[in-house]
Amino acid sequence: MPIRVGLDQYQLDGIHGYFDHEHTQSQPFVVSVRVDLTDEVQDEALSSTVDYALLQKAVDAVILESKPIRLLEKMATNIAEFIQRNVDVESIFVRIEKPDAPLPHPGGLPFIEYTWNRTK
Repeated sequence: MPIRVGLDQYQLDGIHGYFDHEHTQSQPFVVSVRVDLTDEVQDEALSSTVDYALLQKAVDAVILESKPIRLLEKMATNIAEFIQRNVDVESIFVRIEKPDAPLPHPGGLPFIEYTWNRTK
């Protein structure tokens, strides 16, 4: 069974959303990222696993450092691509929640989930 490394419920504010007015005032996003390792961890070496800090940096790069993104789906694939560029993993799972999304009335928690799997 593979080892999974993750960062759950990372909350940060960003200026993303489908509507132009969402690009002028920040709102919260809650992101969870999990990766399945390709190989077994060797001799407690950080280089043989994924550092949690890298997962946080991937989220920061997309939500804090990029221009406004309209769809959460695109945000999730950008986070996964950042991770793929930096480490070799078997799969990547990204969940993005948008608690203050503009909805017709109060209630519910909007989210998307994206999973990338290595093709063999």
